[in-house]
Amino acid sequence: MQKIEINTTQNVSIEFEIAPLRDRIIGFVIDFLILMGSTFFLLTFGTVFTGGLGMQYVLYLAVMPIFFFYSILMEVLNNGQTLGKKAMDIKVVKLNGLNPRSSDYILRWAFRMIDIYFSFGALASIFISSSNRRQRLGDMAAETTVIKIKPSQKLRFSDIIRINNIDTYQPKFPEVRKLSEDHMLLIKSVLERYRKFPNPAHRQALRTAVANVREKLSIDEIPMSDADFLKTLINDYVVLTR
Repeated sequence: MQKIEINTTQNVSIEFEIAPLRDRIIGFVIDFLILMGSTFFLLTFGTVFTGGLGMQYVLYLAVMPIFFFYSILMEVLNNGQTLGKKAMDIKVVKLNGLNPRSSDYILRWAFRMIDIYFSFGALASIFISSSNRRQRLGDMAAETTVIKIKPSQKLRFSDIIRINNIDTYQPKFPEVRKLSEDHMLLIKSVLERYRKFPNPAHRQALRTAVANVREKLSIDEIPMSDADFLKTLINDYVVLTR
């Protein structure tokens, strides 16, 4: 499981899990099957209802552009995801933290001929397997990569922190039970980032997280620092939800 850190425009480092070659191949196969199924349906039923060999050629001319431009249209219109990528929970992202532009998707798409079709996928597989950021030639040219939206291994709170006995710990903010586990994982991520990179951007992210939590839980004042407050919330949540 390889990860990559991407710096956003606000100078915040976010860690993502890079999509493995297997997931990208499966996503490609899903897209191919969708296209083949759609093509078969359009040609078969289109010919039946329209009749005539000439009309069949017209259908071919109409279907081929869809088949050819499917991947680029889907990625441009669906925020870096084709249907196959969506099924595998992976997407295309820029390495500089910006949203990919249409020109980036076009550049990736242009290299598909070399990466995938002309080499039967061999060239793409070699580059994705050997490069540090799991990039094929199209990704290198567009400065993109493909990441997993959902991590392969979901972190549980029993793995984050362990409190042996509830009798030895008195929760300070019982309201924390209103929050979900996803909320708490986000809080933990913000806290860890601040401790690892205590720059102004992460300090602002910490303050924003604290303000949002206080508003959600209706907490007026906290007799501790922002970092200690978030750490206390995590401890309270683990104890109260065990």
